Amino acid sequence: MNASAPQAARQTDAAPAPETLTGAQIVVRLLEHQGVTTVSGIPGGAILPFYDALSASEKIRHVLARHEQGAGFIAQGMARASGQPAVCLASSGPGATNLLTAIADAKLDSIPLVAITGQVPRSMIGTDAFQEVDTYGLTIPITKHNFLVNSAEELLEVIPRAFTLAASGRPGPVLVDIPKDVQAQAIEVSEWPAPGGRQALPAPDMAAIEKAAAMINAAERPILYLGGGVVHSGAAEAAVALAEKASLPTTMTLMALGAMPVDHPLSIHMLGMHGARYTNLLLEECDLLIAVGARFDDRATGKVAAFCPKAQIIHIDIDPSELDKIKNAHVGIAGDVGEVLEKLSPLVEAHLRKRWLTHMGDLRSRFRLQRPNLEDPRSHYGLIQAVADCLDDSAAIATDVGQHQMWVAQAYPLRRPRQWLTSGGLGTMGFGVPAALGAALAEPERTVVCFTGDGSILMNIQELATIAEAGANLKIVLMNNDALGLVYQQQELFYGKRYFASKFAGQPDFLKIAEGFGIDTLDLDTAADPRAALRQALQRPGPCLIHAFIDMNEKVYPMVPPGAANTDMIGG
Repeated sequence: MNASAPQAARQTDAAPAPETLTGAQIVVRLLEHQGVTTVSGIPGGAILPFYDALSASEKIRHVLARHEQGAGFIAQGMARASGQPAVCLASSGPGATNLLTAIADAKLDSIPLVAITGQVPRSMIGTDAFQEVDTYGLTIPITKHNFLVNSAEELLEVIPRAFTLAASGRPGPVLVDIPKDVQAQAIEVSEWPAPGGRQALPAPDMAAIEKAAAMINAAERPILYLGGGVVHSGAAEAAVALAEKASLPTTMTLMALGAMPVDHPLSIHMLGMHGARYTNLLLEECDLLIAVGARFDDRATGKVAAFCPKAQIIHIDIDPSELDKIKNAHVGIAGDVGEVLEKLSPLVEAHLRKRWLTHMGDLRSRFRLQRPNLEDPRSHYGLIQAVADCLDDSAAIATDVGQHQMWVAQAYPLRRPRQWLTSGGLGTMGFGVPAALGAALAEPERTVVCFTGDGSILMNIQELATIAEAGANLKIVLMNNDALGLVYQQQELFYGKRYFASKFAGQPDFLKIAEGFGIDTLDLDTAADPRAALRQALQRPGPCLIHAFIDMNEKVYPMVPPGAANTDMIGG
């Protein structure tokens, strides 16, 4: 026994024995090492070797979407809710092209996504083989990076690298296209790479930070302008602390809503095309604009030349290419906004700008956002308020794209970062329902509510089957106005009331459709007590479709006309 002990010790200390694995098995193992527990997708011929390997995994749950675009948005919902890269899958050809919209949406909103697609065998690439498209070429403009994998060995480097790229710097989507024969290729693996992760950035320019602090200390009418980058970096708490220390009225882009609680005394809510009138008026008067993680999007700025005309600009962004791209900054600071704020805040003096805050309060009282019929749960604003009254701040709120999106942005009391999931840069109808499912999968302890419209829900309505199958705690509030509401509104206001292709001649029975998919329903229009019925539906576990008709003549006001300055907004 004594003689065998050293031999046993040597066997214990030895490196793991090499394994012979296919490319598909390697990808599954790497995803497991990465900590991925849920993926969404649809199989097809060119990715079947991977799916065959995935079937043996005891660590990864596969969510079978009903359309690849839905799979992409499910992954986006997981990533938006968690802040971590999420994975979607598709086969070659139409499977890959169906993913493109979700990938482009992730690119514009800086969402970390890893899309894995199957491709025809290497020997058939370029031959117009069945279900072959140039996925690599198609996705170059809409990804941070993409890979066409040429061997199973490459996967050991490519998969961790994809996660690193998706999460590092400005987050975004990365595509990995894997030919079918590479998935089937068997190699010996003796050593596994470390999982990919977010890489540290170079330290920000301290001289620029010191200059920015001096500008803030000297300003009389400063405004803090928060963008989605504040949420992505986890810097919302630091931003609020800076605002409180220096008495900075704080506005948020559509993507930053929730970074500062909407009812915080310094919050002046959302700026831009559908922001409150007082917000845009206050921005016109500011003498210093501190833009943090925001990219001066046209929906926020209106006519760029007229945006904050009296202000010096401090611009802090993780992406150096955003600095001076649209508005020239007097001080531009490239770096993670959380790290920049951490270094900036101690240099900023505590300052009670009583005159400026009093003026802010005066403008707010004179030009407050109008929300008519707020007490009627069957009206647009009233329904949003009634839903909010039934929930606490732990609920996640998703929207599709259209009038309902803007009404919710204006009216829902968002109070925490990552509470709000919406398609900002690309403005994709069909985003809401699958993205909300992704959020519910990532955070099953939360209630997730998706506000949608009759135009948007029809774009990915097939994912109701996925929702029912998953049993997700997801409530869909369908605001049905029998129209493409924003299109209809613009035709009325700017196209001489020439309504064309914006009103639906016929509509399906959405309640019956949801019931057909196995989802509970509530018709708010026939409920004897709509508030009580709404509360019961929202508190009941599992999915539910809540339907309410909204007058198609209701508008989103205020509204900045196309090409106009924010101060030229109409209505509201």
